[in-house]
Amino acid sequence: MMETTFPLRRQTIVMSCPPVNELMDLWPALKIESELYAEFQRITNQNLPNTFYAELDRHLPRLMTLFRQKASKTGKISDALAEIFKIHDEQEIHDIHTMRTTVLHALPVYLREDVSGFFRTCTDESEPELDGVAVGLLTVISDHDTTSPVHYNPLRISVILENEAVVSLPRIGDAFLVIFGLIYALHLNYPKALTNTFEFTQKILLCLESGKLSPRLQTLKNDLMM
Repeated sequence: MMETTFPLRRQTIVMSCPPVNELMDLWPALKIESELYAEFQRITNQNLPNTFYAELDRHLPRLMTLFRQKASKTGKISDALAEIFKIHDEQEIHDIHTMRTTVLHALPVYLREDVSGFFRTCTDESEPELDGVAVGLLTVISDHDTTSPVHYNPLRISVILENEAVVSLPRIGDAFLVIFGLIYALHLNYPKALTNTFEFTQKILLCLESGKLSPRLQTLKNDLMM
């Protein structure tokens, strides 16, 4: 049915721009990962998870090197990156999921973007404050260290759209992928504070509408190619 109603859905979303909660009520299948990825493929003719993870994983070693180099210097951005890598290095397990988590948290910091409004944290015993969160990720943890910039073993990560949790996933990579897919499927704007991070995903990792890059993204792309 999602395939059949696709033309009507695109017309409704692009032309009428109804609120997100109305769209999700009309097509609740978009809350299901497989259905969201199918929708993304209908729009872009691209397999979102396969392409995203293949490209992200290909660049992980170089991104880790670039971010560590920046973390070794002085300054506000370097200090923030150093804190992320301090927590990364303390982990008992260093696998692909650990690296993805580190890079996805470090990327916007490296690009000098404000992550405070996008990455939210709360405990499973507390009520999250989601007022004013148009697009974001809420990490739910069991301990009370909500000030940590990164958590490697959360209880869940919820995708937030227009102040409401629409779906929850176990890992930051999957949650970031779903929120990117929903932004595309629902024709939403990227959060202003993280425009470079999302355009990095769109234009460099996925090669979608890969037009002119901002100076920071062009520099990062050049550094990745070295």
